[in-house]
Amino acid sequence: MATKKEEKQFEKERKAAMKARMARMKAEGLENYFTPDQIRYNRNQRILGAVWPVFRALILFGLGFVIMYPLMFMLSTAFRPNDQMTDPSIVWLPKSLTFDNVKQTAEVMKVSYWDWGHPLENTVLNTIVLNVVASVLQVITCSITGYGFARFKFKGRNAFFALVLLMIIVPPQITTIPLYLQYAYFKLFGIIPLYASNGERLSIINSGLTMYLPAIFANGIKAGLFIYIFRQFFRGLPKELEDAAYLDGCGPFETYVKIMVPNAKTSFLTVFLFSIVWYWNDFYVSSSFFTENRTMALMLKNLDAALQQQLFDGQTVSIRQIIVWLESGCLLAILPILVMYTFLQKYFVEGVERSGLTGM
Repeated sequence: MATKKEEKQFEKERKAAMKARMARMKAEGLENYFTPDQIRYNRNQRILGAVWPVFRALILFGLGFVIMYPLMFMLSTAFRPNDQMTDPSIVWLPKSLTFDNVKQTAEVMKVSYWDWGHPLENTVLNTIVLNVVASVLQVITCSITGYGFARFKFKGRNAFFALVLLMIIVPPQITTIPLYLQYAYFKLFGIIPLYASNGERLSIINSGLTMYLPAIFANGIKAGLFIYIFRQFFRGLPKELEDAAYLDGCGPFETYVKIMVPNAKTSFLTVFLFSIVWYWNDFYVSSSFFTENRTMALMLKNLDAALQQQLFDGQTVSIRQIIVWLESGCLLAILPILVMYTFLQKYFVEGVERSGLTGM
């Protein structure tokens, strides 16, 4: 087999020969080799080949700026002293840097990345526990559900899958009130009323169960999309893998655990990362069921009022006056996600390429 150096030399010689051949054909007249339509087509292709890279670069640069602008503004503002926000000579790079904004915002949001001694008072740890547990439960249940839709034929399968599609289409606001009533007056299986030790109806509002129970039943945040991703991936795996497992004496569940799960590692990672991000950024569901439990999204949502109360003694101030603390709060909120994506980017991209997202 040819080495890389030999292949590179061969490609160089091939291009040189093609260029010399084209020059000879132009000298002799292209009309002797091509029809007028072919000459016109080749000319248009050359023009397109010269214009398209420039147009593509402009589009990518514009999209990249639109995506990166909020992040650049956040980094420029979060470490800038507040008095420099009104300085017209400063646009992107501040004259000096300060970490006081981040420290003060962390105290207001009760965020600490370095002190785990008081877990109930730590917003970050509380959010991580809620997100990781709910995401793990959701990945397991959605993968089993997706595998069932992909490999098993049963009555009403299409109707149940239509419900899964409705989970993607129907906004969560429609089901919030029924869920709140279910959680506020909790009934086992929605039938048997449960009572607390004081004789009152059991309520799980402000409890992590409001996140864990939907995840256990494959009905958490964006669960419909995750079921669809797993279904598409499992449908793409060869049926012979399962047939071989059945011949070796494996049952359906054992086949799923020993054969299908190892082959779907990239899809599991993709769904887990998506689930972590959506649970981390969620504030609608959290604000509906949590009034005391602190999460990063809820603390960020109420950061404006909290800053006015704790830093400005309850005085009403404009957004412009507290923007450095607001941007610091945004930085604290997305920092764990950025760190996670930095270390898992390679596996995430690979998972997106191999998972059912390519079939959507």
